[in-house]
Amino acid sequence: MPILKKQVADYILKEKEKHYRLAFSYVKNVDDALDIVQESIYKALSSMDSLKEPSHIKTWFYRIVVNTALDFLRKRKKVMIVDNVALTGYDSGTVDNYQDFDLQKALEDLPEKYRSIIILRYFEDLKIEEVAEILNSNVNTVKTQLYKALEKLRLNFKMEGNFNNEC
Repeated sequence: MPILKKQVADYILKEKEKHYRLAFSYVKNVDDALDIVQESIYKALSSMDSLKEPSHIKTWFYRIVVNTALDFLRKRKKVMIVDNVALTGYDSGTVDNYQDFDLQKALEDLPEKYRSIIILRYFEDLKIEEVAEILNSNVNTVKTQLYKALEKLRLNFKMEGNFNNEC
């Protein structure tokens, strides 16, 4: 077991920037991303017995980071609802109307399962098989959801008038 612990620790240290970037892609905040990585490391070291195959350290740890980030967002969403209610009293009643389409906004508007697939596949440059393993899903399901996510992004581009049919 000490060999496995060393392998996990070596992997985490070697790929720490990727783990941070992944966490940041979910929470968009430096401190929160660092907290997520730290909590993920703690969870990984606490649950070493859940890693059945040492060759799967990468996808195992990515899954821990993704799940920790999603848990954080769920908790924060509950807190933000209260904050939004409190802020409504200070609202001037005017609505900002931006014409430019923003990829980050489009990703945030995607359902969580689609956003995770896009981030892992295109921003983390993982293979479909790795994405499926991280999300504990079937490869064909991931392919289907990736296709649907890209379609939703295309629809957003079309609605915003920023989509070029040649893309």
